[in-house]
Amino acid sequence: LYSDHDIFFRELVSNGCDAVTKLKKLDMIGEYTIPEGKELCVKVTADAETKTITFTDNGIGMDANEIDQYINQIAFSGARDFLDKYKDKTNDDQIIGHFGLGFYSAFMVADKVEIDTLSYKKDAKAVKWVCDGGIEYEIGEGKKPTRGTIITLHVGEEGKEFLNSWKLKEILAKYCYFMPTEIYFEDVEEVKKAEEERAKKLAENPDTAPVEEAPKPVNDTTPLWLKKPSECTDEEYISFYHKVFTDFNDPLFWIHLSMDYPFRLKGILYFSKLKHELDSVEGQVKLYNNQVFIADNI
Repeated sequence: LYSDHDIFFRELVSNGCDAVTKLKKLDMIGEYTIPEGKELCVKVTADAETKTITFTDNGIGMDANEIDQYINQIAFSGARDFLDKYKDKTNDDQIIGHFGLGFYSAFMVADKVEIDTLSYKKDAKAVKWVCDGGIEYEIGEGKKPTRGTIITLHVGEEGKEFLNSWKLKEILAKYCYFMPTEIYFEDVEEVKKAEEERAKKLAENPDTAPVEEAPKPVNDTTPLWLKKPSECTDEEYISFYHKVFTDFNDPLFWIHLSMDYPFRLKGILYFSKLKHELDSVEGQVKLYNNQVFIADNI
């Protein structure tokens, strides 16, 4: 099903984005009120020392019945079930997962996977699920105090390359750069070093506390192709071209596409400049579905 092992990253981040999107839709139709304060987001944390990668979201969460339905049964899509339940009140915009298979890609790199989750539902109880990749699993009451889900991957020998923060940042940029929910990345080792550096500066200058920068999302939630052509400037088109295709030259021209028939498609088709006749004329099309990278070998 998955030829590239790094695809697990796209799938688990997508699940987190879906959990956030579902919560926003419930808020929109009046079935839930999102509390003020903490922003809705997905956070990825890598810890080389404990050999774990965690995917945390503060979205819709799950209860024990939903874990049994969506995790313990292969190919039963929680996203599809959600859309069927609320089909008269919402649409499928930005709901990513539809096949119920993405979660299992975690076992390509992990010897053990844990889920800690708490549903948004009133009086819901936290649930913990643990599986080592076999047909057996453990499920019981969890300790998660806040709404949302944490998926912890205990990375095995086959997946140890994914504990490298540079590798993970590269995968994030490839698959998740335009996902619709803000995504944050944290490397535990880098955080420790930054904290030690701040403590050192504070010790040297007790009267001047070092300014701590607020974390920034690693993705752009509103790619240019989602806007109307009338809302985009030439400077934005050119800047977007440089960013996506890492070409330092300006494009010759571009066409902003928006069609509903025979299928829905939005996009920007760029035509690059050729310096001389011997330049390659083979182009590259990057395909995204609901802002998730699918392929660039089209």
